[in-house]
Amino acid sequence: MARFAVALPPFLLAASLALGQNPPASDPQALTFAAQSIAAMTGGATISDVTLAGNAVRIAGSDNEVGTVTLMGRGTGESRVDMDFKSSMRSEIRNDNSGDFPQGASVLNGGKPQPWPLHNCLTSPNWFFPELSPLVNRSDQTLTLSYVGQETKQGHSVQHLRTSRYVLRKPRIQAITQQLSITDYYLDSQTFLPLAMIFNFHPDDDAGTNIMLEIDFSNYQNINGIQVPIYIQKLISGGLAMDISISSAVFNTGLPDYLFTVQ
Repeated sequence: MARFAVALPPFLLAASLALGQNPPASDPQALTFAAQSIAAMTGGATISDVTLAGNAVRIAGSDNEVGTVTLMGRGTGESRVDMDFKSSMRSEIRNDNSGDFPQGASVLNGGKPQPWPLHNCLTSPNWFFPELSPLVNRSDQTLTLSYVGQETKQGHSVQHLRTSRYVLRKPRIQAITQQLSITDYYLDSQTFLPLAMIFNFHPDDDAGTNIMLEIDFSNYQNINGIQVPIYIQKLISGGLAMDISISSAVFNTGLPDYLFTVQ
């Protein structure tokens, strides 16, 4: 996702972010499970921002590379992930609040930000911290929450919820936008803590090709009243791509704007 490419004509992109006249209502059962999950994760506390720090192992085939990672999120619309490995330093920035459209960019070795295509900026920026995910953003009328059903994942009984964005006036654009924004959440049926989230990303020049990205959460620990997943795994197309072990977590420190500047 290093170079900018527009996969849809500009007028379709503009239409895709126009709120539809009658967005579908969220499923009441899904809303109930989401509320239980929020309560379990936060204990009723309000989180405006988070900074997680720890170690990461990047896996590329048979090669493993150890480094450090800092993951920062502000609200439900901004995030920054800084990764420092021996071979390279990389930052990934998402900002849904900086303009007319959601934005994302990568920065390699302190160089110039390389913008992401819009079709890779329609899912949650805060993939590493469920407390700042769309599950908690019930004020956004373009987000729809649905209940898929009770399933088994990672050997646990889970409640499967799905979020998508309903933001257009024409059926063709509606289908495109909803498909690109789908995110699936799997909540432990006993604790209601998220065990996994799954969404797709895409080649820069092809919004129609899906590459599945799964984030698995485990070893939750109570840090200042907040349940933090200490172990996070990132899987790409089912293969392990990164192991993250969190060593510290701080909340509500007032993270500054410049951290989330995409350009």
